[in-house]
Amino acid sequence: MRHNKHHATLGVTREHRAAMLSNLAVALITHGRIETTLSKAKALRPFIEKVVTKAKRAAAMTEKKDAVHLRRLALKDVRDEDAVTLLFNEKHKDFTERSGGYTRIYKIGPQRISDAAEMALIEFVKAEDTGYKKSKGRRSKKAVKTGKGAKAAKAESAPAADVAPAPESAPKS
Repeated sequence: MRHNKHHATLGVTREHRAAMLSNLAVALITHGRIETTLSKAKALRPFIEKVVTKAKRAAAMTEKKDAVHLRRLALKDVRDEDAVTLLFNEKHKDFTERSGGYTRIYKIGPQRISDAAEMALIEFVKAEDTGYKKSKGRRSKKAVKTGKGAKAAKAESAPAADVAPAPESAPKS
């Protein structure tokens, strides 16, 4: 049974996948942005976000032993002491105001000639980046319920007195 095994296998063994994600995480931590295949970027996102969360939690710890424990847990995953030190000492400050979503993936299309793999950029999101605002749908709720288009629903909901009434003529003397 495949209970609780919802991760990208990437067509390799478990050990190879762990090493690959570790190497990708080291490159992302040191460079801030890397280009890889879309499937590897999607697999790297939850992996690196858990490590960044450990770094944030370690910075918030009051006791040093708890921070060291989180650093060792991160070293178990990332396997590069220099990258973990950089993340835990400097880069975690960029994410103190964010409650998640530390990375962003940009699809850049089929770039690789050899196998036409879809390529992507994965990067850390800047601290001051607020992201995109969610827009409301093109159709209003009333239009969805009644089955009318957005223009018809807008015309119905708008007041009919948009045009100013004609002034009454002044009495002639």
